[in-house]
Amino acid sequence: MRKTMLALSLLLGCTRAVASEGIELIGAPTSGGLMIGKTEVGATVRLNDKTLTVSEAGYVVFGFARDAATSQQLTVTLPDGRVHQQQLTLADRSYKIDRIEGVPQRTVTPDPKQMERAAREAKAVRAARSQHSQRTDFLTPVIAPAKGRISGVYGSQRVYNGKPGNPHYGQDIAAPTGTPVAVVWPGEVVFADSDLFYSGGTVIVEHGLGLTTTYIHLNSVDVKVGERLEQGHRIGTVGATGRATGPHLDWRVNWGDVRLDPALVLEHFDSISFSD
Repeated sequence: MRKTMLALSLLLGCTRAVASEGIELIGAPTSGGLMIGKTEVGATVRLNDKTLTVSEAGYVVFGFARDAATSQQLTVTLPDGRVHQQQLTLADRSYKIDRIEGVPQRTVTPDPKQMERAAREAKAVRAARSQHSQRTDFLTPVIAPAKGRISGVYGSQRVYNGKPGNPHYGQDIAAPTGTPVAVVWPGEVVFADSDLFYSGGTVIVEHGLGLTTTYIHLNSVDVKVGERLEQGHRIGTVGATGRATGPHLDWRVNWGDVRLDPALVLEHFDSISFSD
């Protein structure tokens, strides 16, 4: 009966799915969704074939990619050896696809030197996102990073001259150049650069257990690597740096290399509460 109730909650896409069989979960059980769990201290948690990091207090973080499989298996092994397996059925979702013809090829594909530069920068960004502390800053209710109109959404994709471009993995907030940008959770700056080819001014902050937020196209970068930030700290200002067509903040949420939907994070983690 308890397993049935959990499965039903996940299918309905509820913010909270309570499982008495080893773990309690909060989040968005869908593609792009972030989940935060609370289990017994000393438990082991696996998502499919991946062993997750469990904090010293029993918290765990995981998420689902844009094109994640509908069926996911969560396995919790408690300190006394009991094993609980749960099938998570992700809610379906669709994404906006725009098809654009007649785009000059030089606009679609940068020249080789630019691509080489972009590859070097992408490697540095991946290294920053791979950092994995034991902090649990993500337990602080999330706040929005800036004020403005939502001009771009997670998962959307453009097809240029019949060739699909990379999906958009952030939430765009259109605002005037110079608008303050704040960090959405407490955390530590693990990357800061004012001039990347694609993303321009870029800051990445790690919030614990591999959960990071990224802020790009910044006009100014006002923090440095290693700096410890309290929630709401100004990390920079909105701009149009890098390959941007106008001033806006593109902010992103990652669990390691898994790209998550910032809109779902704002929707499901404006308050966080686990049972005692």
